[in-house]
Amino acid sequence: MGIPEAIIDLVRRFEQNKEAYSAPAYNETQLRREFLDPFFEALGWDISNRQGYAEAYKEVIHEDAIKIGTKTKAPDYSFRIGGTRKFFLEAKKPSINIKDDISPAFQLRRYAWSGKLPLSILSDFEEFAVYDCRIKPNQTDKASVGRILYIRYDEYEKRWDEIAANFSKDSVLNGSFDKYAESAKGKKGTSEVDNEFLGEIERWRDLLARNISIRNPKISQHELNFAVQRTIDRIIFLRICEDRGIEQYGSLMMLLNGENVYPRMQHNFQRADEIYNSGLFHFRDEKGRSEPPDTLTLSLQIDDKPLKDIIANLYYPESPYEFSVLPADILGQVYEQFLGKVIRLTDGHQAKVEDKPEVKKAGGVFYTPTYIVDYIVKNTVRKLIENKIPKQIEKLKILDPACGSGSFLIQAYQALLDYHRDWYINDGIDKNSKGKEPKLTKVLSGEWRLSTSERKKILLNNIHGVDIDSQAVEVTKLSLLLKVLEGENEQSLKHQMTLWHERALPDLENNIKCGNSLIGTNYYEANQTELNLFDNEEQYRINAFDWDGKDGFPEIMKNDGFDAVIGNPPYVAVAFNDNEKEYFNNQYKTAQYQLDLYIFFIEKGVLLLKQNGYIGLITPNSWLKNLSMSNCRLFLLENLRINKIVPKLINVFKTAAVDTLIFTAFKNKNPHWIIIEELRKTEFIEKHKIEQITFNKNDKYIFTVELKNEIRNLIEKIKIKTIALGNLFEITRGVNPYDVYTGQSKEVIETKAYHADHKKDVSFVPELRGKHVKRYCYKWDKKNYISYGPWLAAPRDIKYFKGDRIVFREILGKNFECTYIHEDFIIDRSLYIARLREESKSSINIKYVLALLSSKLLAFYFRYVSNEFDSLFPKIRLAEFKTLPINAIDKSEQSNLVEKVDQMLDLHKKLPLAKTDQEKTIIQRQIDSTDCRIDELVYELYGLTEDEIKIVEGANEGK
Repeated sequence: MGIPEAIIDLVRRFEQNKEAYSAPAYNETQLRREFLDPFFEALGWDISNRQGYAEAYKEVIHEDAIKIGTKTKAPDYSFRIGGTRKFFLEAKKPSINIKDDISPAFQLRRYAWSGKLPLSILSDFEEFAVYDCRIKPNQTDKASVGRILYIRYDEYEKRWDEIAANFSKDSVLNGSFDKYAESAKGKKGTSEVDNEFLGEIERWRDLLARNISIRNPKISQHELNFAVQRTIDRIIFLRICEDRGIEQYGSLMMLLNGENVYPRMQHNFQRADEIYNSGLFHFRDEKGRSEPPDTLTLSLQIDDKPLKDIIANLYYPESPYEFSVLPADILGQVYEQFLGKVIRLTDGHQAKVEDKPEVKKAGGVFYTPTYIVDYIVKNTVRKLIENKIPKQIEKLKILDPACGSGSFLIQAYQALLDYHRDWYINDGIDKNSKGKEPKLTKVLSGEWRLSTSERKKILLNNIHGVDIDSQAVEVTKLSLLLKVLEGENEQSLKHQMTLWHERALPDLENNIKCGNSLIGTNYYEANQTELNLFDNEEQYRINAFDWDGKDGFPEIMKNDGFDAVIGNPPYVAVAFNDNEKEYFNNQYKTAQYQLDLYIFFIEKGVLLLKQNGYIGLITPNSWLKNLSMSNCRLFLLENLRINKIVPKLINVFKTAAVDTLIFTAFKNKNPHWIIIEELRKTEFIEKHKIEQITFNKNDKYIFTVELKNEIRNLIEKIKIKTIALGNLFEITRGVNPYDVYTGQSKEVIETKAYHADHKKDVSFVPELRGKHVKRYCYKWDKKNYISYGPWLAAPRDIKYFKGDRIVFREILGKNFECTYIHEDFIIDRSLYIARLREESKSSINIKYVLALLSSKLLAFYFRYVSNEFDSLFPKIRLAEFKTLPINAIDKSEQSNLVEKVDQMLDLHKKLPLAKTDQEKTIIQRQIDSTDCRIDELVYELYGLTEDEIKIVEGANEGK
């Protein structure tokens, strides 16, 4: 595309008046209006919101210019798609040398790094510089550090295509910007803000824990964890408020001057109590507040050194963080990881920070990605409030029963804020921005936002959460309180306090509660004889929570429960004690052979949900097909109208090897069609629909969500007039030589005493392993021998190691990896062995069955009907393998396929003996041709049409 005329005119005008524009008197505001606004309009961006988008979806946000001393504390432009930031633009007047001056580059990089944006732009029109902002900014960095593109105004004409290809609105919409960002990714020095900030607050925890435990020898372990967490939360809260202009900038930094830092810091905390009314700062008894005040932290002794260290690293120039743009979800991700560790006091009263047991067992903390949270909120909370007026929404109650650091509640709250703001704007700005309690208020940028009183009211009315971890509860509160204060400044809060005599923040003690969502106080009643045996640690661990009691949500439960339940319940398989096992088995209908926390959270979520309410959860996807989870499936089918299922979210959690799913549903007993979607990158795409009642008809209520109707019909067709493989064959797994539970010594197991690479004595016989077997062939390497006898952990009947049989590997590839074998071999446990039953030999040729097993058709069938097939670990479950449908035609009619199998076996023997490339190519072509012919004969045998064959072939090709 050529350069637009508007850009040519801008370049010409700048050239003609360059001296005037480069003079110090020409300011940044003029530069933005006269040059940068039209520049980016030419790139397709709606700079002035001419399209009239709602506030949440404006393409370009001109950030509030908050003056703090001599500094402006916000990026000049934020470019967005669908309300999501893509990049910042920081403007400078032309008198500033962008190419060499380190200050503007550092400022931009701090904004974008803190906002976790990969790229951002610095420009005075005369110069256009793009920075990779994933590299941690340092005040001493040269202006060139992280800069990946630099263009002068007189180069715009010849390089316009390059600019437009990456920074136009269309380029962002079609993914070119993201590809460019990925290709530009810095290979050195990359350390993203969440990792850095996590490392920083973990260091603070260590400093404070060690110091407080030494200086306060009577403090308990629980008190120490509370004090350290609360102190860090308060410091972060006040520091973020400073960068947002709510608190006076540098209030904490002033504590660096002089001694007695903690007593002076307490004055900041007590002042915050007067302003904010938050449980974060709650030091005295107050009427109407049931939560006891914090009488611990103000009595502690903390040395100056750790506090000065913490404070110094929160300010420029030591700090690379720009807290005004730090996204709420990033703060949540950091805290989620932070909460995975706990402070433990040793016998010598020294503080040690270590992983929580449940986190260690789970292999880490897994934070739900923002796009997953958005999807669940969109399909629950937004559906719930759709077309309602604010008066109706006031009564709605939204719950996350395992809220963690609050990511789901923050997004739910944001959805409510956006909806209310847009509703009030459409209802009439004049009407809703005046009076004693205005709903809307205008900020410095000219945007309309909800007033703080309205934001508080929505939070208190609608948002509720529970978590078993008291620290997580406090983090959720912190995140929600910061969300209330977005867009406020020091003057607006003073105005609020003066006008309405009301403190800035709500007290969330009745909204976000600490307790065990799954275990009620009846747990103790059921174990009265052992009540005195529950020590403090055990009571903290159980943390029983009564939903109907005064410490729960009695009013909500009296009104039949919550209107929406959302979240990501814990997945870790907990080792329950006998009391807990008995409790769960008695209290939960979904309890079955394997007790899984997330299954109980599903049931509890549904029980807490009001009729016609919405539920949306991300959980492991094992409940869809796992045979021991049929109770869960039946419970859902009996209580919910399931709206959507996204059945396979692979690698959503970077370090967790678990396949997850999302389901959203409506509490209603009238089932209908379920939409099945798939995730592509971060987009959800509809695949097909399934009638919910279909699952009621399946054995053990299996959710065969992958089966489109055409595939479901094909599966049923394949089964017609067939016999299960297990009825024709005796099938078993190969030998398991070693197992500690059989009494074998550690030495025998570690040295593999029953294996050798030669025949050590008469007991040693050849052993065939999985690595030796492929389709239609096997090759023993003459180096694997096993001492076979009753001393092995699990020997098999010797009949499985002699005579005609089929062996197949336990891992499924595109096809079953199987072959015919007649030689005597001991078969190891990575292979299965199938022998024709005596009564089957007269009617079935074993090589005929090998042809069926090796075909595309039966591999296709198995993938779709297997209840426990796992794409991460595609192992064959023997019980399911035995159900494969064998078309038992007359033995005389099997000869065509038997002949083709003999050809395949012969060709595979010849292939490794071929000496020239041409000879190998000829044999391989014969193999491929014969393989195709076998598939054709199998399709014909099972009566598939051309369209049905295309379905099988497409599935095998991954289409």
